[in-house]
Amino acid sequence: MSRLLALMMPILFVLMAAPVAHADNLRLNNGIVTNVDTVKKQAGCTTGLHINPQLQFAAQRHADDVLNNRALDGDIGSDGSTVQDRARGAGYNGAVAETIAINQSLAINDLDIIGNWYYRQDYFAIMSNCANTQIGVWSDNSFDRSVLVAVYGQ
Repeated sequence: MSRLLALMMPILFVLMAAPVAHADNLRLNNGIVTNVDTVKKQAGCTTGLHINPQLQFAAQRHADDVLNNRALDGDIGSDGSTVQDRARGAGYNGAVAETIAINQSLAINDLDIIGNWYYRQDYFAIMSNCANTQIGVWSDNSFDRSVLVAVYGQ
């Protein structure tokens, strides 16, 4: 038994010393921005869509909240906040709107999200609104839930 343990120690040391991998959802988030911009252009909008750090922070706040509070499934936060409250709290004072995707699994992708949002009348109206020229997108995931929030600003 001690011989087996001696053989296993170097392997255990390597496993314990290995860095923990953290999900980087930058590609997913940027894909949403690109696809929403395409929806806007297809709707006839001539204004481009720009990432706004304040809106991104508001999106992050709500994505974290929805991921960690399973009873949440929409725009209202666990503290009763609205998208306007979260944007204002992040320092953004313009009019805002929000779209949310929740998937009951580890994985979520931009094409599924945009496909679902495109066929929801309320979300399509937000994405294709030419007055929305700024956006912040954030996504979080756990083993059994993925959340993506997009906050649009005027």
